[in-house]
Order: sequence, then structure tokens, then C-alpha cells
Amino acid sequence: MNQRLLAEIGRTQRLEILNSLKRSKGMSVNELVAKMGMSYMGIKQHCLTLQRDGYLDTWRRPQKMGRPEMVYRLTRRTHDLFAADSNKLTLELLKSVQEVYGANAPEKLLYNVFAKKTAALKAKAKGETVADRAKWLAKVRDAEGYMAQFTTDPKQGGPQIFECHSPILNLLDQYPIVGRLEQDMFEAVLALRVRVLFRSLNRSSAAAARFLLSQPINFD
Repeated sequence: MNQRLLAEIGRTQRLEILNSLKRSKGMSVNELVAKMGMSYMGIKQHCLTLQRDGYLDTWRRPQKMGRPEMVYRLTRRTHDLFAADSNKLTLELLKSVQEVYGANAPEKLLYNVFAKKTAALKAKAKGETVADRAKWLAKVRDAEGYMAQFTTDPKQGGPQIFECHSPILNLLDQYPIVGRLEQDMFEAVLALRVRVLFRSLNRSSAAAARFLLSQPINFD
């Protein structure tokens, strides 16, 4: 975790706001008030400060009636506040592998790493149904720092594993094949096709991925 960013953000309430927003697709001030039990003006002031400092931006969420609602969401700048499994050394090692063994060497190495990780997950996977295995995989990914959750809301696309963070974001930036390897891993562990609805990796927004399960799930 980036200590400089922590010192800059300061107050515990601001960190609570960032943590709440991290596990969501964006929240209004009223939603943050209900979740945190603080005053409207207190939350609003913290959000304005975080927005001024580049940690939040806003968008207008459509409503069924009336004007769109202003919602706060995290920017890419907050990424270093959360867990990371890859770092500059990882990228330097892969670059050295490319220089020594050729242009395709890093991808071959990554493929091998994910093949082993996939085999290990398949051996440990728990659950008789796809839903049970998806819940188990989401729990494993959450423990690994992906802030994952299994949801079934039809309005959000149906059964899916929603990940609010990527500890290997810098690896994904440099080697996009990692996204495909993660998708292949999900499909192997769950034994069904998985569609990636979106993977937010642009410079202005926080990292997130949504893995949609492509067949009906029996919840009996």
C-alpha cells in the first residue's frame, strides 16, 4: 500500500469512502450516508476534497424518473492504495526474458504460470453446481486481493463474478494476453464459457472486471 497516498488522503473517513466506492460501481452521497452513518454535509465535503485531489470523479446515473443522479466513483489514481501482486521487478524480469529468449518468451512464461495456477485451482475447486463453484472461486479471488463477489442480479447481466480490483494491473497493461489467460482460467475451473462484459483499464478509471457465466445456473 502506498504510504505517500495514505498520508495525502489523511482522515479515516476518507479511506472508508474509498473502500466503499471500491466495492461498487459508484455511489451517490445519500448511498454513502446510509452505508457509513455520517452526515450528508460531512460525506459531501470529503467527496469534494477527494475529487479535487484526483481520487474521485463523477458521472450522471440515469433515474426512472427525474434528473440523473450524481454518483462518485474511483479514479485510476487510487489503485496503489490496494493490494498488488506484481511490481516493477516483475515487468523488468519479463523484459529481460524477452531480450534473452525472444519476443514470444514473456507470453510463453505467462502461459506456463497460468496453466499451473489453473491446475491448482481445479484440484481445489469446491461445489457440486456451477453456482457453488462460482461462489468458491469468488471467495478465493477475494482473498487474493481482487475484491471479488458472486452476484446474480438480472439487471446487471445475471450470474457473474464481479471483481473491483486487479492486483496485477501493471502486468495487464503491459501484457494484455493476461486478460485472456484469466478468462481461460475461469472457464476451466467453472467448466463453462465465461464472457468478460468489461474490463476497465483506462487511465482515468479504477480497474474492474465482470465475468458473466454464460449458461443458466441451478440454485436449488
